[in-house]
Amino acid sequence: MYSPLAYAFAQVAIELPYVFAQTILYGVIVYAMIGFEWTVTKFLWYLFFMYFTFLYFTFYGMMGVAFTPNQHVAAISASAFYAVWNVFSGFIIPRTRIPIWWRWYYWACPMAWSLYGLATSQFGDLQNKLETGETVEEFMRSYFGFKHEFLGVVAAVVAGFAVLFAFVFALSIKMLNFQRR
Repeated sequence: MYSPLAYAFAQVAIELPYVFAQTILYGVIVYAMIGFEWTVTKFLWYLFFMYFTFLYFTFYGMMGVAFTPNQHVAAISASAFYAVWNVFSGFIIPRTRIPIWWRWYYWACPMAWSLYGLATSQFGDLQNKLETGETVEEFMRSYFGFKHEFLGVVAAVVAGFAVLFAFVFALSIKMLNFQRR
């Protein structure tokens, strides 16, 4: 009939330029509207993190549909994961305030890594003084635990989540069969 891995590879490959076009269109508009500092490095970091964040959400959706028997179960399980990812992303409760026994989930949460990368790439090197007397960099380090020198590792992990979800999608297409006879 068809090769499931070739089909899965084609599904993943077709998303790459499509998501890239979305990222460029979205990235230029949103970057300008937010008013981030217009430097080439910061803009490219922003596009990088947005591209791989869009990719891993796309691949997570594909994986969810391939991993479950129908789209209804996939939607229910995805909404549960999105809610938990939102709580542990570090936006509502920063990592430094999450109880120590739950921090493992912070490090396993893809949204936490995206937030880490986006915030650190834009604000992690700023030396502007705040009202408290500390710099923006010091505030990011003390309140959120974000370190600018960790940016390369964060970039690799965010890209790794996209690869992981694409790989699980391909394995699900190959190994799982929910058809009834």
